Amino acid sequence: MSKKLKFKAIRARQSDSHKVFSFVATAKDIFEMARIERAGRSEQGELFGFQRPQVSKHIHEIRDYLSQDSAVLPNSVVLAFVDGVRVTDLDENLSTVEVEIGDTPPGQIVDGQQRLTALHGLPDKDFQVFVSAIVCEDEEDLRRQFILINNTRPLPKDLIYELLPTVSGLPDRMSSRAFAADMATLLNYYGRDMDTPQALLGEIKQHTNPKGSISSNAIQRVIMNSRSNGALRDIARSEDAPKRSLKLIADFYGAVMDLFPEAWIGMSPRTSRLKHSVGIIALGYAMEMAYALHGARTREDFREKLSCLTSDGLCAWTSGTWILSHEERRPWDRLQNTPPDIRMLSDYLVRLVRDQGVRQGSDLEHARATLPGQPAFLN
Repeated sequence: MSKKLKFKAIRARQSDSHKVFSFVATAKDIFEMARIERAGRSEQGELFGFQRPQVSKHIHEIRDYLSQDSAVLPNSVVLAFVDGVRVTDLDENLSTVEVEIGDTPPGQIVDGQQRLTALHGLPDKDFQVFVSAIVCEDEEDLRRQFILINNTRPLPKDLIYELLPTVSGLPDRMSSRAFAADMATLLNYYGRDMDTPQALLGEIKQHTNPKGSISSNAIQRVIMNSRSNGALRDIARSEDAPKRSLKLIADFYGAVMDLFPEAWIGMSPRTSRLKHSVGIIALGYAMEMAYALHGARTREDFREKLSCLTSDGLCAWTSGTWILSHEERRPWDRLQNTPPDIRMLSDYLVRLVRDQGVRQGSDLEHARATLPGQPAFLN
């Protein structure tokens, strides 16, 4: 049997497509009408929820404070509803809000989960908090509001990036990142049923895959560079662009794993610069050179065109010294995820891939013109 919670609220005149209002409620009332849905993925890789994990230390600190008689909590918590709520206007700014409570709370807690969890642990304290609530059009709109509300706050960026592909109508600056984040997620699951081992299967570290060993941001940078002015931009003109784009990135890093298994399989950024962001991003530029200049399209192609990197002493992924130029030598683990080091390693790897089998100057000029951002280190 369902019940209803009723509140008097102040209604704000904002978006014509949303209802926005504020009222006061206890933590007990809030948890009856709204839930915290943690972000995760099903076995099929489908995203559900959007909240980060609880921070126990932070919750205990808040709880210790709120247990005091003099405690105040002026900051509002934010709830979002798609259905299960009815707003009745009483006058220009005053409304009555009715929330129907069933087996599952109809709303979701968008902001303030740590404060509410702390307060919920003090059941004997009759303490009201301010609640700001929004009624959204659908689940996608709810996620959109969550991203826009939290994007300027210290929320984990990897969680924001994973949520981006699930919504539309976001600012333009987020569209490229949304494409790359979606690709990174697909790469994490791509090839699960294939006989051939896939290098990136389960290896990309995301909010919903914390055991991954490769930075999601590094893979996303490779994808964004390529989509801006590289192989993925070229592929985007084809009808089956999503499938081909996914396969190209998977095939390239598959070839990398084939050529350097000892530096890839079972390794981490600490033990191998091949799986470190500096290596992942720099190799992305080598991929563009192999694609544009040597016509590499498949795992076998990339394996052939990158085989030049396997000569003794050229790559120091896990030990030894990088001899990057006549003037620059680095111990294997001194290359870091910084613009100068990424540029230096990219320059080195690109030159090695470029200089094998260059037949005509026009080939090189074409490659320069089609590489992402036409980086100066290719001149």
